[in-house]
Amino acid sequence: MERRVVDSPERSRFEIFDGEESAGFAEYHRFGGEIAFIHTEIDPRFEGHGLGGALARAALDSAREQGLAVLPFCPFIRRWIVKHPEYADLVPQNQRPRFGL
Repeated sequence: MERRVVDSPERSRFEIFDGEESAGFAEYHRFGGEIAFIHTEIDPRFEGHGLGGALARAALDSAREQGLAVLPFCPFIRRWIVKHPEYADLVPQNQRPRFGL
């Protein structure tokens, strides 16, 4: 199946699809030049297939492309950044201790 991630600003979330099926989302609040990720959820039917990581990568890549600072309040996004330190620069230096980065 084809995986795709879509930003749905009207719903304040990035959504991941596996084929035509909605498989999960990463909810955010955007204000000024910042995007705060607050909750990520993958449908249990799709767990263990790498969709959460694909969703996190796409959402963070989008933030980078838009020049947004990332505030990873969501534990999943925060853990993903810890595992992929090349994304830590998206979190403002003065905010990194707050998130354990």
